[in-house]
Amino acid sequence: MRSIIESMEWLFSGPSEGVKWRDILISFGILAGTLFLAKPLSRALFYLVERRFHPEESHIDWSKSFRKPVQFIFLLTGTYIAAYYLMHGHPALMYWINRSFRSLGIIAAGWGLYRVSASSSVLLEGMSRKIGLDESSMLIPFLSKVVRFVVILLIIIAVGTEWGFNINGLAAGLGLGSLAVALAAKETLGNILGGIVIIAEKPFSRGDWIMTPTVEGIVEDITFRSSRIRTFADSLVTVPNATLADQPITNWSRVGKRRVTFTLNAALESDRTGLENAVKRLEDMLRSDPDIDPQMIMVRFTEFRESSLGIFFYYFTKSTVWAEHLAVRQRINLAILRILEEEGVRLAYPTQRIFTTEEEKQAVFSYGES
Repeated sequence: MRSIIESMEWLFSGPSEGVKWRDILISFGILAGTLFLAKPLSRALFYLVERRFHPEESHIDWSKSFRKPVQFIFLLTGTYIAAYYLMHGHPALMYWINRSFRSLGIIAAGWGLYRVSASSSVLLEGMSRKIGLDESSMLIPFLSKVVRFVVILLIIIAVGTEWGFNINGLAAGLGLGSLAVALAAKETLGNILGGIVIIAEKPFSRGDWIMTPTVEGIVEDITFRSSRIRTFADSLVTVPNATLADQPITNWSRVGKRRVTFTLNAALESDRTGLENAVKRLEDMLRSDPDIDPQMIMVRFTEFRESSLGIFFYYFTKSTVWAEHLAVRQRINLAILRILEEEGVRLAYPTQRIFTTEEEKQAVFSYGES
């Protein structure tokens, strides 16, 4: 510490030692030139690289990832030259300056690697093409997060080592506290493992329409801890990966068609002939519709109820896209209403009979017995 104080006193000594002021001015000149030339030099370097590897688009993508880190390294180099010119005669200060600049160089290199590991980078895009992943796969974004986490961890370790921190002692300390950390982070580790299971088994991909006992919607992303699902009410639901991995998942985007089934209640007073014609026309209408899968279509008069006659519908739409599926159902429902109206079949509604006289009651019961 004393040598550092002496060096600072030397740096800011009075004008009687004019040579030191001259060194200061030269150093600031080097620094100013570096600030002025760093950007043009980095541009010229990458221009040559891109011109040299013009047919290889991947090399251009790599150069774009390192453009800003290299510019920072140019600035760092010029600043170091200026500091060395001014301080080279004072080893105590140069010791700390060397450590500082080496640390900044490590950070600059890590910055470039961090940018290369983006999910849209050529490194991971090339990997996805080799293993045949589509654009909706969540494996590449997940790997990008893992690689970036590793890069940051390596930067911290390298900088810590540069400044004399004992990494072995830190690892030993982590080993002693690993049990407590594992217990405290049990849920987090479970969610991370759940995310790995989801990505490995691929029950769904980004953009798929899924349904679970707790949520239904479009998958937007998966992170270390949770998955984000956009519901059809446009709300964003975050589900822990451990919970999602333990639930049954219905992926409507993976099925080739979407089922529609319901029972339509016709009025009890409906004419038998009109009801029979309506059922036949409804089935013919579904079989002739281009948006309905023809392999399984069921329209049958199946039930007698207290206040209605049940017409059972069972069919599949060819589209599984939610908006298109609803549009097809709307068109089919309107066609059902039109056919029922043309055949004189009215829809049932809840009714209750009230007898004002004993004669009306006896007439109804006698008609039912006959």
